[in-house]
Amino acid sequence: MPNSVTHVILTAVLVALFRDYVAHKKKFTLNMVFLGGVAGLLPDIDVPLYWLVHDFLGFQVPYFHRLFTHSLAFILLFLALGIFFFFKNKHVAILFFIVTFGVFFHIVLDFLLLGTVMPFYPFSLAEYGLNLLSYVKLTNFIEGLDAFVLLAWLFYEERKHKILDFI
Repeated sequence: MPNSVTHVILTAVLVALFRDYVAHKKKFTLNMVFLGGVAGLLPDIDVPLYWLVHDFLGFQVPYFHRLFTHSLAFILLFLALGIFFFFKNKHVAILFFIVTFGVFFHIVLDFLLLGTVMPFYPFSLAEYGLNLLSYVKLTNFIEGLDAFVLLAWLFYEERKHKILDFI
């Protein structure tokens, strides 16, 4: 699995690019970009939940990482909430659509880069994954991926928004 920072930054970068080139900037705020980054980490919420249930509360439960929170059902949950709110409050609906994208992108990264996901859980335990980074022979590539993504994003932000002017 890509590191947590990779999930957050890559998702935030894609949401920021959407904001810069597609959306209306006054309606699509930087807070929404932040929400996208946080949502990019949301499927891994099952890890601290496991620690809480198993290690802190002492319940003997099997490790449940990458089950429900890495399935299409988890994505559809947020998509359904977005569609529901679309007819009641479009601003709240947009927030749920951003979360849907973040969750979706997290699962895609896990599927593509390292390991497997069970997209049809709880209906099927079949696992799928391309595991592309398993073919990379550089031992520290995953750790360096975070740094590379962060530097690329900072380079883009400096070119596009002149962020050094604010330091």
